[in-house]
This record gives sequence, C-alpha cells and structure tokens, in this order.
Amino acid sequence: MSAFLTLRGIDKHYGAARVVRDVSLDIESGCFLTLLGPSGSGKTTLLMIIAGFVTPSGGQVLLDGRDITYLPPDKRAFGMVFQGYALFPHMTVAENVAFALKVRHRPASEIQAAVRRALDMVQMARFADRLPRQLSGGQQQRVAIARALSFGPRLLLLDEPLSALDKKLRLEVQMELKDLHQRLGVTFLCVTHDQEEALSLSDQIAILREGRVEQVGSPRELYERPGSRFVADFLGQSNFLTVTVTDVQPGRVGFTCGDKHFVRLGDAPALHPPDALTLVLRPECIRVSAADPGDDGNVVEGVVHSASYAGAKQHVVVATGLGQQVTATIPVEPGEAPLRSGTPVWLTWDEQAGVMMRDG
Repeated sequence: MSAFLTLRGIDKHYGAARVVRDVSLDIESGCFLTLLGPSGSGKTTLLMIIAGFVTPSGGQVLLDGRDITYLPPDKRAFGMVFQGYALFPHMTVAENVAFALKVRHRPASEIQAAVRRALDMVQMARFADRLPRQLSGGQQQRVAIARALSFGPRLLLLDEPLSALDKKLRLEVQMELKDLHQRLGVTFLCVTHDQEEALSLSDQIAILREGRVEQVGSPRELYERPGSRFVADFLGQSNFLTVTVTDVQPGRVGFTCGDKHFVRLGDAPALHPPDALTLVLRPECIRVSAADPGDDGNVVEGVVHSASYAGAKQHVVVATGLGQQVTATIPVEPGEAPLRSGTPVWLTWDEQAGVMMRDG
C-alpha cells in the first residue's frame, strides 16, 4: 500500500491557543486509521482540517502528492459521518442517501441504483421509505454511513461515529464497520476517545496529546510496546513500578523494586546500573496464585486489597511490599471461589513481560 494522504507540519491556533502542533502523518490507501486521544488533544480539529472545514495555520495536506490544503470540502470528495448523524428529519432514508448524490449533480438515472447499493451495503434497504425518527440510533448511524459512501469516496471520515450508541449496540456496529471497511477497501479515518473502539477497529492508531502526535503504530504495537508513560496509561490499564537497574547483560536486565530483585529478558543496550526507570506491566500479564511458587522467576508476595468480578475475568488489587498496590486481571474458572480481601497471594510474571522506560 502507498501513502495517498499526507499531513506535513500541520499547525492550528486560535489566538494564543495552539490546538494542533506540527502534526505529520502518512495515511496509507485502504488503511483504517484512528486518531485517538483525550478531550482537547486536537483530534477533531485535525479531522476537520483534513475534511476542509478548518483551515490550518501552517503546514500542508497532500492527496496523492497534490496540495489540497486550501481546497474547499466539496472539491475533496471525501465522505463524512458526523457524531450526531446529521440526517434530514423530513426526508426518508432513501432521500437522505440520495441527497449526497444530488448535490454532486449525478444523473437521475444513476441515483436510484446508487442509493440501493449504498443501503444494501449497510443492510438498510428494507427501511428505505422510513423517516429518521422511525429508526433506532444504530439504524440512523447505518444510514449516515450509507449516505457518506453513496458517491464512492476514496476516504471516509468518521467523527466519534459510535459515541451516541449504548455499549451492546456499539459493539455490533463496530463489527459491521470493520466488515464494511474490509469489503470496500476504502480508506477510513476515525476520531474517537474510546480506547477499546480504537483497538478493535484500527489497522493503525495515532495517539494525540495536547495537539501533538505522541505515537503511531498498530494496535498491538502501541499496547504491547508503548513509547511513553502517557501512551501506556491512556491505552488500557497499566502498573507502573519504579525500579533500579542492578546489572545488564546481553539479552538480560536485572533490577530491583522495593527490596525485591527481578529480571527482564530482552536487549537493553542503553541501560547501565544504577539507572532509575519505570517498568510498565499490563494487569493481564500478572498471574495470581494462592500457593507460594518459590523463588524461580519474578515473584512477589502480597495480600488482596480488593477484587471485582467482570464476567469471564476478575480484577484483583494486591497490596505488596513494592511500595505500591499492583492490579492483576485474571480469568475466572467455572466453580472457582472468588478472591476475597485479606487473602494472602503471590504475584508472578514472565521475564519477557513488561516495558522499561525512562519517563515516568
């Protein structure tokens, strides 16, 4: 795949407020890329710059190498799905979808077939004669997507597309959206603050922080190898252990946390004793045992502070001798008694687990 949409040094400021700061991105053709970040991180402003509704204060937007920075939105021919659907309440489903084609002056002979194809794509053809108020939230969202895709855009922009749906329906539409992307091969660019949604849908995620791109990568890369404490903390849940390097050998790092000694396998050419670092451990990497596993590997003793049941898994917070509590997420076995507060336990994790980083 080749990068067909490129952002070069995009800036946007409103007076003294700089909301987008020197953002550069290459978006590959056919990719599902998500702009992810907390409120105020600049992700929606960046989407509006790409759409052409907001003019950047600096930088360039390139489409197939052609500068479109100042091209009006209607000349870009991008599909757009807004957070609130933006359906016309007085128009039927079919009329809403047809509107996107009429404003582009498509021949009448073309419009009817294009509307049918678009509604078939989202399984809404049987609702063609209904008004938006006669549809559920999920159905309205499908119509908005059909309208945005009806004229065959190469890029579909989605601004918090599922935020108005309840959790169960959101998961259903996520699956439909991912399937639609795979079937059509259209490039999708989505804005969301929902981490699970970004991990589930995306080929690539760009995490924004205070108007800057913090890190770009696949969902797995960002989750398993976050480049900063911010990324590790924002994308999922993590334990942050303050550690001191004690010895460095090829493929092996020894370190202490509290009065305990641990090992992490993996190259660390830039580390030297007594460097102070942060070990990032995901809760699902930690095992919880009621029996002492011995001193083989990374082991720490503790006492259950609290435990919460979450269906197929259990979240356990353990008070340890490491100077802080540690959270573990463990599977719930059928018939197994739940862990209770005050229960002595041992925590273990693989020597390959975790990421060591300097910030934090």
